[in-house]
Amino acid sequence: MNDQYVQYGCGWCAPPTWLNFDCSPTLRFERVPLLGRLYTRNARRFPDNVRYGDVVAGLPVAPQSCAGIYCSHVLEHLALEDFRVALGHTFGYLAPGGVFRLVVPDLEKLARDYLADPSSSAASRFMEASCLGRPQRARGLGGLAQQWLGNSAHLWMWDEKGLTAELREHGFTAVRRAAFGDAQDTHFAAVEDPERFDGCLALECRK
Repeated sequence: MNDQYVQYGCGWCAPPTWLNFDCSPTLRFERVPLLGRLYTRNARRFPDNVRYGDVVAGLPVAPQSCAGIYCSHVLEHLALEDFRVALGHTFGYLAPGGVFRLVVPDLEKLARDYLADPSSSAASRFMEASCLGRPQRARGLGGLAQQWLGNSAHLWMWDEKGLTAELREHGFTAVRRAAFGDAQDTHFAAVEDPERFDGCLALECRK
């Protein structure tokens, strides 16, 4: 079978026509029998069809079984070494001709906005927008638990030329800048959200 569609780092977006994975510790905690049902940190809960899966460790997906793979605002949360492992796994899951679409924050746009901002708060705005800084250090057991259950920090940021080079080095071809709704394969319409594309860097490539 080489016609399945996989989304990793799906969050609450879990269309039934896709295999949806997320590696949030919150998801694992929600799935603990009885105890997980009492967990109320988030107003929303992960849909029942979201499966726990870490693309760095490897997803329970057969090699060359996917016609399409999608991730949105996931790769920037990975350290560079893990990012490259994730790309290798993604390439392996795709069938020949399969499509990989991804969205990440656009480091070049953030840098240009920073350089164009004459205000004294420009650096603070950049650190906040890029999620590269922390306004407060986690303190106490509650702070450490919140840090463990969350994954908001960005560990490695990308611009178009750098990310394109990485994709090509991992074997992907036909790398191009993408926009919301421009995928020829209509399956991607089920997972893409226009707000996730706004001001960000989206790329499409093939195996």
